[in-house]
Amino acid sequence: MPIRPATTSDVPAVLPMVAKICALHESWDSAKYGFLPNPEQRYEKWLMRLANSDGFADASRDRSVFLVSENEGQLVAFLVATVEREIPIYRLQEFAFIHDIWVEPEYRQNGIARQMVMLSIERFHQMGIKQIRLDTAIANETSRRLFASCGFRATITEMLIELSH
Repeated sequence: MPIRPATTSDVPAVLPMVAKICALHESWDSAKYGFLPNPEQRYEKWLMRLANSDGFADASRDRSVFLVSENEGQLVAFLVATVEREIPIYRLQEFAFIHDIWVEPEYRQNGIARQMVMLSIERFHQMGIKQIRLDTAIANETSRRLFASCGFRATITEMLIELSH
């Protein structure tokens, strides 16, 4: 299935997938992923900024990778990643961060996610980015295997405690 840069006209079709990934994350850990209602609507302006009519982010506003995959004209997957500034105590000044990747369940196990990750790695390398980071839910062993197969390694374990007031 073809993978291409997202355009602004793709954003409405990506939003239902955003809703699904948010619902999945919240089902895994509602304390960590306690979204406000309709999180996909909160993504809309951000995603519109990351895509434009030719599918590439405007370098003066953002450096990002926003990819979609389609099957017979229907979007079935997306990946969104941006360049972020590091806090000024580290040698590394900026890094790329993969925020979200989603493949519709009926299209999984076909290599789409791997291709999207590898394409994002290539694009960030072309931009001169030296490091790409991402988070995966503790419950998401499948994603950890995918990312490890793409060259990522575990660096931290985030821990959480809920305090009652």
